[in-house]
Amino acid sequence: MNIVHYLTVMAAAFAAGTVNAIAGGGTLLTFGALMSIGLTGQQANVTSTLSLWPGSIGGFLGYREDMAGARKFTRRLAPPSILGALAGAFLMLKTPNSVFDRLIPWLILTATLLMVVQDPISRWVRNLHGEEHERSAQWWMGAIFFQFLVGIYGGYFGAGIGILMLASLGMLGLTDIHQMNGVKAVLATAMNGVAILSFLAWEFVMHPHNVVWPVMVMMAIAATLGGLFGSHLAHRVGRRAVRFLVVGVGFSLTAWYFYKLHG
Repeated sequence: MNIVHYLTVMAAAFAAGTVNAIAGGGTLLTFGALMSIGLTGQQANVTSTLSLWPGSIGGFLGYREDMAGARKFTRRLAPPSILGALAGAFLMLKTPNSVFDRLIPWLILTATLLMVVQDPISRWVRNLHGEEHERSAQWWMGAIFFQFLVGIYGGYFGAGIGILMLASLGMLGLTDIHQMNGVKAVLATAMNGVAILSFLAWEFVMHPHNVVWPVMVMMAIAATLGGLFGSHLAHRVGRRAVRFLVVGVGFSLTAWYFYKLHG
């Protein structure tokens, strides 16, 4: 690796930390950057997850004042998030690298489509139930199960979990985007933290060399700064423009990896 490679992935990590704090989907940027410098799919996935985790902490700290009244959501949704992430991380680690590489375009396409449909789904659910609909026990059970599925996806790949959680919180009736981002940051920190512990345990026991340590450390610093920057920028910049940018990147990466796979 050379200095251009390091600068590329650090810039992607800072941008990803910023984007995650505003709208989610930053993993698409770091994953693509890591693949572009020659890492395998699983190396890019694990290294990206480790490097962006401190950024989610930075994003959470930036939203701590917006979290008032949202503790019930974090308490109820944290356990399924953690259990799902454990299951997803285990599945990822057991997936052969050749199979994971063939899944890459589909995973990126899924994450990108999630960004496209998030707002329409949230608007439809709010219009259907009203802004202050009653949350029954069945409603909470559905939300908890959905969050468990989000956790599995997050532990396996990660890109798009922020969008899934924003949609879920919108379905639960939350309307303050900054409060929703705070809850999302807490749950994402928990999910990615569990996935990271699984990855590290596998790394030290099985020695698969999925973590590129020098790259990860430099990206983690950049992502943390990006998360802090994005959490403050979010109060002045609309999510729509950020989402359009990330969707464009996502579709471009999807097309490129499909071309590499079948071209």
